[in-house]
Amino acid sequence: MNFRFQNLLGAPYRGGDAVVAKNTHLISPVGNRIAVTDLLKSQSVTLPIQCSSNVSRLAASPDGAFLLAVDENRRCLFINLPRRAVLHRITFKHPVNALEFSPDGKFIAVGAGKLVQIWRSPGFRKEFFPFELVRTFADCNDKVTSLKWSPDSEYLLVGSKDLTARLFCVRKLKGGYNKPFLFLGHRDSVVGCFFGVEKGTNRVNRVYTLTRDSYIFSWGYSGDVENIGGEEPPAPGTPEQSNESTLEVNVKKRKELDDDEDGVEDGGCLLHRGKWELLRKDSFMQAPARLTSCDYHCGLDLLVVGFSNGVFGLYQMPDFVCIHLLSISKEKITTAVFNELGNWLTFGCAKLGQLLVWEWKSESYILKQQGHYFDVNCLAYSPDSQLLATGADDNKVKVWTVSSGFCFVTFSEHTNAITALHFMANNHCLLSASLDGTVRAWDLFRYRNFRTFTTPSSRQFVSLTADQSSEVICAGTLDSFEIFVWSMKTGRLLDILSGHEGPVHGLMFSPTSAILASSSWDKTVRLWDVFEAKGAVETFPHTHDVLTVVYRPDGKQLACSTLDGQIHFWDPIDGLLMYTIEGRRDIAGGRLATDRRSAANSSSGKYFTTLCYSADGSYIIAGGSSKFICLYDVAEQVLLRRFQITHNLSLDGVLDFLNSKKMTDAGPLDLIDDDDTDTEEGVDRQTRGKLGYDLPGSMPNHGRPIIRTKCLRIAPTGRSFAAATTEGVLVYSTDDTFIFDPTDLDIDVTPEAIDAALSEGSIKRALILSLRLNEDSLIKKCVFAASPEDIPALASSIPFRYLQRLIEAFAGLLENCPHLEFILRWSQEICKAHGQSIQQNSRTLLPALKSLQKAITRMHQDLADTCASNEYMLRYLCSAGTRQKGSP
Repeated sequence: MNFRFQNLLGAPYRGGDAVVAKNTHLISPVGNRIAVTDLLKSQSVTLPIQCSSNVSRLAASPDGAFLLAVDENRRCLFINLPRRAVLHRITFKHPVNALEFSPDGKFIAVGAGKLVQIWRSPGFRKEFFPFELVRTFADCNDKVTSLKWSPDSEYLLVGSKDLTARLFCVRKLKGGYNKPFLFLGHRDSVVGCFFGVEKGTNRVNRVYTLTRDSYIFSWGYSGDVENIGGEEPPAPGTPEQSNESTLEVNVKKRKELDDDEDGVEDGGCLLHRGKWELLRKDSFMQAPARLTSCDYHCGLDLLVVGFSNGVFGLYQMPDFVCIHLLSISKEKITTAVFNELGNWLTFGCAKLGQLLVWEWKSESYILKQQGHYFDVNCLAYSPDSQLLATGADDNKVKVWTVSSGFCFVTFSEHTNAITALHFMANNHCLLSASLDGTVRAWDLFRYRNFRTFTTPSSRQFVSLTADQSSEVICAGTLDSFEIFVWSMKTGRLLDILSGHEGPVHGLMFSPTSAILASSSWDKTVRLWDVFEAKGAVETFPHTHDVLTVVYRPDGKQLACSTLDGQIHFWDPIDGLLMYTIEGRRDIAGGRLATDRRSAANSSSGKYFTTLCYSADGSYIIAGGSSKFICLYDVAEQVLLRRFQITHNLSLDGVLDFLNSKKMTDAGPLDLIDDDDTDTEEGVDRQTRGKLGYDLPGSMPNHGRPIIRTKCLRIAPTGRSFAAATTEGVLVYSTDDTFIFDPTDLDIDVTPEAIDAALSEGSIKRALILSLRLNEDSLIKKCVFAASPEDIPALASSIPFRYLQRLIEAFAGLLENCPHLEFILRWSQEICKAHGQSIQQNSRTLLPALKSLQKAITRMHQDLADTCASNEYMLRYLCSAGTRQKGSP
């Protein structure tokens, strides 16, 4: 029962900043979580950390050890990336629009509303208040849009929505407040501002400012002004302002940056007091599109820009030479960033869920991922648990590799929402059912649709299953209440099963026989003998609509959920009701912003829409229109654990009690959309709430996503399960590292006794003691202590009750152990010695055997790929060895 969150699939990117740490680690926000993608290993993991709402701003420290994440509620997390732990928390008083670490890692610049705040970066040590506010600049007249530190961490370049870029000196100088230098002349808000340096001296000599109306201004530093410490130097482009009286601005400050800052002389070379001139002004020629994202690589002098029409450009500065100008999407590019070396470009499109990493020199993709456009409806695990298929309302079927978290193929032939998926037993064929009236079969070798099953008249399919022999395919309909039966080999329609009086939303074949179980909204579960064509064999009546039905893996039990929040367990052989679980109180939780009643008194959503048995059938997982997933023990009918799938306050239905302060006469404040600034500027806001609900009255809560679980599936190995939720596909896996579960524990069963037995050469006794203690490291130590010729005798001497633990240890060793032949020899001898017992107790050993099969299959695929790519080298080495033996 010790499941923990492992990864989030189906949504690589949902908006916000993307940053690159340590040159190859791409960090991107996914809702209120953070995903880290290793671009070299092609592996993506999601941090087990949740913010209070959707993450909008990210910043990584120069050494890649720390990460700052700010969400839409202005709450900030200071995260240790290697340990994946939250070190500190802070809440800002204003919305954060820009965030950046200084190059030396000592300070953090935050653009909070109109203020620019300089905070001292907290470290590893525990402090009562780790964030220390050093300085605050209040010069901007509108919200801050961009920040950039100088390479020496002495100056800060700030772009604002008041059409101005300002150059601040971060250190406190003598003579009171030092006014920033103003870069004027822009006709739209400043989207980005960057420092340019000389190649040899690494001194700042240029500044680039980019505006929303697709213009770039290049400014050059021409030395100090003669009257340093006197009047402010004239700002370029506005000579009439030089005679105006300047206003003194009160600046809040906490502490000096360093103890010796007061000793800085005014006679030094200060950039903000020097003379800057406008060198050139260039247009990107993308009107009417707006510039939405940009980044500058100081070492290569390269500039990348992204526009609202999906076009991006790469320019060589300072001559403004266009290297690439390409279109990657039709929607707004919300983030564009370089890696440290400058050879890879990262682009993100929030509306389409796209995340791309492109190598501009070779013009090739390093990473190309896109999530589902709408919510995921259905899931299916492959029989070996290595692949996970997802289907969604965007008419697409995606297949993901569970270990890497990457999607490797997308099928888009369906013309309507995908409602059901099913993997065939051979692991190489996937079935999908859709509301477009077709069931399609996909070949995972050639990535093509090799068969399409249709009906005489168009129907909408909502459920799908296939028998164990993969000869018969059945699909249930939403509109005609029928079940259609096809032959997999010929594709012909064999039979139409009629009898239900409501939509057939649940369909499953018995794992051990040819009996088909179906559930419908007509308050019945029916069993059908498909091969004998006898029609409905038996009917199980209920008092409420039946929402879904599942078989236990051994086929001796049937579970179904009803609209009144109950789970019924039936004996399909005798037709008797075995147990009933009342789950209304367990699944209840969360009040929608539009609910008239409280969460405790509301009756909506208090039922299970998806069920799934564990691999051994001892427990069942249930989910529905709620923020909870419930785990029940079947035999005892008790709730073992309840998973809360998210704490994201950006979703509806997470809070149990709404804040009465946010309730007005016009309704909740969260549902009143009064922010039209982006629309007025010509760029529509891209949020998930505007994905298709623009018609008046089409969504009562303005498209704010409602948290729910649409589908649950447990992997055949039993060591993980996946949940299709509003946030994406959440994958939970077992965590055995901190579990102490010994068997037959005695005073003599200790690690010291195991070491003593190994030193005496009694490997058999040491192995049994380690299995009784159930310590993973000790079991592996004893396994490797055996010599190859002793393996058959040791395998036959192991009691059967310890067999499951030993097989699980072999599966773990195969994944990260170089001794492949040694472990395979162990597995072979175990099967020889205990084959009959394994067959008789296949139900209890099935999860462990599936894990071993998964590890062997993965190792076989890796070896096959390696040998295929080095075929001629292997031939040469073999021939060279034989020649050397045959030579005199």
